[in-house]
Amino acid sequence: MLPYATIEEAESAVGRGLTLAETLWFRYSATKSDYFLYCHNVLFLFLVFNLVPIPLAFAELTHSLGLDQYKIQPKVRLSLAEMWKCYRDVNRVFFLVVGPLQLVSYPSVKIIGIRTGLPLPSRWEVLSQLVVYFLVEDYTNYWIHRFLHSKWGYEKIHSVHHEFTAPVGYTAPYAHWAEVLILGIPSFLGPALAPGHMVTFWLWIALRQIEAIETHSGYACSIIYYAYF
Repeated sequence: MLPYATIEEAESAVGRGLTLAETLWFRYSATKSDYFLYCHNVLFLFLVFNLVPIPLAFAELTHSLGLDQYKIQPKVRLSLAEMWKCYRDVNRVFFLVVGPLQLVSYPSVKIIGIRTGLPLPSRWEVLSQLVVYFLVEDYTNYWIHRFLHSKWGYEKIHSVHHEFTAPVGYTAPYAHWAEVLILGIPSFLGPALAPGHMVTFWLWIALRQIEAIETHSGYACSIIYYAYF
């Protein structure tokens, strides 16, 4: 919750007029608790999990959008029943593990210093922090992934993630509940090392999931991008 009753008080504290983005942020967040703002992550993750893979799933099921030539495993496709099982299981893990974890992890966010106040971060601050977050996540995820491919890690945990040998976007978060918890560590470590604003944290969580969906899309998405744009 912002400690200002009016925009004039906020501008006086900041020492300048608020930008359009800061004015919108003030109007939305001034009377809302920090915990309520943090819990937006649950909504954002749900939307990313459910909406971002839709075009890829549509292309997989209908052979449309002209993407067949970019499919990494062109001879292997998931049926509608398999796609539905994946979607259903992913959402079950979301509601039983990911969502509750987000709701109870707020104290750790406060401890590391994620802020919600004004001023909002500059574009350079947001960009530099996101670069750090991606680098830290990529490095730590690599070593955790290696552990998950050890004999014990694969048999007990990671084999669930590989049940779909020809992945589509919805398989990105398809995993054993323990793997979902373990792989949350790399995503949180970057913000812990370089804490920023809540809006940066929201953006990071969303971008990280979109990256995972792209990685598991089953298509050479970078080639698609250059081909179309």
